[in-house]
Amino acid sequence: MTQIDTLSDAQLAQRALGGDRAAFGCLLGRHYDLMYRAAYRWSGRRADAEDVAQDVCIRLPRALRSWSGKGRFETWLYKVVLNAARDQGRKLARDGKLREAWANEPAPDPGCDDEAATRLWEAVRQLPPKQRMAVTLVYGEGVSHAEAAEAMDCAEATVSYHVHAARARLKTLMEEEAA
Repeated sequence: MTQIDTLSDAQLAQRALGGDRAAFGCLLGRHYDLMYRAAYRWSGRRADAEDVAQDVCIRLPRALRSWSGKGRFETWLYKVVLNAARDQGRKLARDGKLREAWANEPAPDPGCDDEAATRLWEAVRQLPPKQRMAVTLVYGEGVSHAEAAEAMDCAEATVSYHVHAARARLKTLMEEEAA
């Protein structure tokens, strides 16, 4: 382990803002899996998740300027990743490829061989964007409602509402699929 590996995310971000490439590389290495995983849960496609993660890598140097240093770095990073994923989704929708992509390549959840879980995440991708984001963060990434609220720029109660509404909608979607 090198000295730079022992630094906190806040210290690495500060150094990266100052132009320290090693600090930036360490920050990316430490959080690339998080970026990919969150993007994958959002999109459901490996290629799209890779594109989003790479896009975040490109955006991150400029985006770091907006991080206040308050709160957890990962919470702020979820926001950056999900914003990039939404941007990509809008682009794909504009291109008329979103429905085709989802129809042609249903993908399992990374690391999950459970068919029921795969069907559930496919249903999550049918939810409205805010519900999908709340479910992805709370259930997919295991963050608290407070952290999800910070990442989504809303009140914690709003996250709870979106999760509640999503659960009701998912129940209906899963019942319809089973019928």
